[in-house]
Amino acid sequence: DQHGLCHCCSSVVTFAKPFVAEVVKEQEYSKELKSELLKFCFSCLKYPLLRAQLDQIPDNTEENPLRLFATDILDFLWLLGEPLSKVFLQNGSKPHAFDEQDLSQDDRLYCADSLACLAYLLFVHYIGMDYFPLVYSPSFLLQCNMTHIEMLLKRTEESMLSKGLDLFENCLLRLEDNSLLHQYLEIKSFLTVPEDLVKVTILCPTEHLRKKSLKILQLYIDKLGAEGKYKLFRCLLKTSSHAGMEGYIIQNIKNQIDVSLKIGYGRGWFLGPRLIPLLHIVLSLPEGVETDLLQNSDRIMAALNLLRYLIIKDPEYDNQTEVWTELIRTERDFLKPLRMGLNMSKAHYEAKITSTKENRQESHNNKTVCTLTAGGKMLPNMTPEMQLQVLQSALFTFDLIESVLARVEELIEMKGKTTKEERIRSNEDI
Repeated sequence: DQHGLCHCCSSVVTFAKPFVAEVVKEQEYSKELKSELLKFCFSCLKYPLLRAQLDQIPDNTEENPLRLFATDILDFLWLLGEPLSKVFLQNGSKPHAFDEQDLSQDDRLYCADSLACLAYLLFVHYIGMDYFPLVYSPSFLLQCNMTHIEMLLKRTEESMLSKGLDLFENCLLRLEDNSLLHQYLEIKSFLTVPEDLVKVTILCPTEHLRKKSLKILQLYIDKLGAEGKYKLFRCLLKTSSHAGMEGYIIQNIKNQIDVSLKIGYGRGWFLGPRLIPLLHIVLSLPEGVETDLLQNSDRIMAALNLLRYLIIKDPEYDNQTEVWTELIRTERDFLKPLRMGLNMSKAHYEAKITSTKENRQESHNNKTVCTLTAGGKMLPNMTPEMQLQVLQSALFTFDLIESVLARVEELIEMKGKTTKEERIRSNEDI
């Protein structure tokens, strides 16, 4: 506590206690004092508590002083006649988005930051839970908290971002798998929050928050029912704009198809006609032959693996996924453009490697290097050897894609021959 914040919080609580006691004793005659004390409590929730680290300090037997401060503030709210359930169910205003004079007294009191902090204290640290009625369903609590979670996930401060992730995780853990109804996705925040999780996973500079965000996204997927999963996958495939994330979603689609084929759960959404629009999105190249295969390699590999799985697990005579019905379209929109794009990309990179090797000796003699910029900033210089490593790594990626593509083409040809032979035998028998 280098800046004395904890000591200051403790002193403020000690100072406020007699005034709270006076309001409790003389409620009818202390309305103005009560109003000021409520403002004080909600301002403390906004700062410092929303930005404070409230986890127990490792190897420290003493209670975290900021946790004690949070407990005292929620005790004050209860004593001042503000039931925590009533406060929790407030929508919360965002004063920075409005003229302060246009806000009602309640709006100024129940600001979004304060309510988000209250929800975090209640459902993550269980501070004040003794005053909270245990009558609400887990899905209702999640619905009420989604506004707070959405607000916290849009913030850039690590302390607030981590609180949003913790609150969302805690709410999801209360739900049974496959129990969250698809109708909840009609509420805007139930789609924007997973989109925010994707952004955190891709863009957050803090590694442990990126990993946690991806883990919670998977938890959210697990809690949705089959129709909800289907709708979320379609949404994220259209909005994520990141090959790695698209590959992750395609892997989830494969898992759901596998469950549907094995035990029948979600058959209506991950088998038959409803699966076809999803396969059209997955088994395609964003820009046809001109697609950047290197940048989209994660998505392409996941799509090829899904197609290989479908061909092996769903034979043509069964065709539960209707992958065989769509085979001509798949070859036209995905396999043939991919083969052509691979040939062009490999030829281009092989030519670049040859050119770089020929120029390497001259570069050594002149001591020249390749200079790159990204976002207007100069990157470290690349020597010809480093350029070769990058180019060879790209070729390795193309070889990997080509090996899976060749296996898919081989499986399609084998299955086609088998089907043809079966038809011939059938005709001979007749």
